[in-house]
Amino acid sequence: MRGRVLIALATIALVATACGGGATTAPATPAPGDTPAPATEAPPEGLGETTLGSNESDENPKNAVQAIVDYCEEQAGITVKVNVNDHNTFQNQISSYLQGTPDDVVKWFAGNRVRFFAAQGLLSPIDDVWAEIEQYMTPGLKAASLGTDGKAYFVPVYNYPWVVLYRKSLFEEKGYAIPKTIDEFKALGDKMKADGLVPLAFGDLDGWPAMGTFDIINMRVNGYTFHIDLMEGRAKWNDPRVKNVFEIWRDLLPYFQEGAPGRTWQDAAKAALVDKIAGMYFLGTFAIEQAGDAASDVGFFPFPLFGTEFDDENSIDAPIDGFMLSANPKNPDAAKAFLKCVATPEAQVAYVTSPGIGSVAVSPLADTSGYTEVQKMSAEVLKNAGNIAQFLDRDARADFAGPSGMQGFLLNFLTNPNLDLDAFLNEIQTYYDSLPPQE
Repeated sequence: MRGRVLIALATIALVATACGGGATTAPATPAPGDTPAPATEAPPEGLGETTLGSNESDENPKNAVQAIVDYCEEQAGITVKVNVNDHNTFQNQISSYLQGTPDDVVKWFAGNRVRFFAAQGLLSPIDDVWAEIEQYMTPGLKAASLGTDGKAYFVPVYNYPWVVLYRKSLFEEKGYAIPKTIDEFKALGDKMKADGLVPLAFGDLDGWPAMGTFDIINMRVNGYTFHIDLMEGRAKWNDPRVKNVFEIWRDLLPYFQEGAPGRTWQDAAKAALVDKIAGMYFLGTFAIEQAGDAASDVGFFPFPLFGTEFDDENSIDAPIDGFMLSANPKNPDAAKAFLKCVATPEAQVAYVTSPGIGSVAVSPLADTSGYTEVQKMSAEVLKNAGNIAQFLDRDARADFAGPSGMQGFLLNFLTNPNLDLDAFLNEIQTYYDSLPPQE
């Protein structure tokens, strides 16, 4: 992370994008007999094929990747071979993938998830790409794309807020009101239980969804600065403030769907929220992609406030996704042409306006006039967020956040929430301390 100020700048710019109508003025119609100038330069020829390793295996994001590929193939005069991988498998095995024979371009995440691999020499710096694309970005977006050596390694394309999702028709039918405080949230949960509903859908088979719940409670009760300090190792996991987070979470668990360690987030979205078995679901807006024809009936709101000194921060997780260049690309020219293209506002719009996508473009120059209601709502949430965090597994070092680290620790907590929290948190801190120094 590069600090709160840069992230705040990114937030402001992202908000301006989402709320404005970034459409450009159409060129004047030429008079009869005039020859209009071309709107853009002709795409370069002869750059050949590059390959893209994508972690988007679900239908809607897979189609969105193809949409941005189709756009950039035409604009950049290249051919892109897309190799699609199962999302969670790709995420858990990316280290060995990058050390082997990876694709030229890799779809990945901003923040420490890029810095970690850049520091290991598994990525190529792309400062030459950023020299051309910086015009489309904000200082905060660039900060999230830099390695610890100050070089750029990532091109941001879109982001999405983590929110509480619900079915509008269910809330209308039952007369439920949107809760703004944690007390209202628990009262609503009690009413949903009385109505035979599970208050909160929950699936954590993949290990990472629970991280979002930890993040939001931590930021609500301890503030954004403590979140960043904890993720970057300046604060300790056995700090009493962290214990307080788990105590609050343990008290809230009766409102969560049971059996989360054995359920995928997709099943929680489809078989619980969409089918109205559960009244709400806390996850990123990408979960709406699982709703199919019911997507227009899904609304959302920020996680309720806890009545602490940090209420005014209204912090949220809103991770940034995009693309990076592997260490030894087979066709660096074509790969960099693709990266330059995906940074453009038009390419980002091609991605986020693919059917069923709830994310929003990061460029403040993107045309938002074609946004869906979901995307407009996402933009409003981003506008009102005082601080935007990347997510636990992106704000923290990758070797700490993975299956052997926090994913496993959180699954242990969910399986046995009555465990000795002091011993549990000491174990987490001991694991963190055992990791090798970061370069």
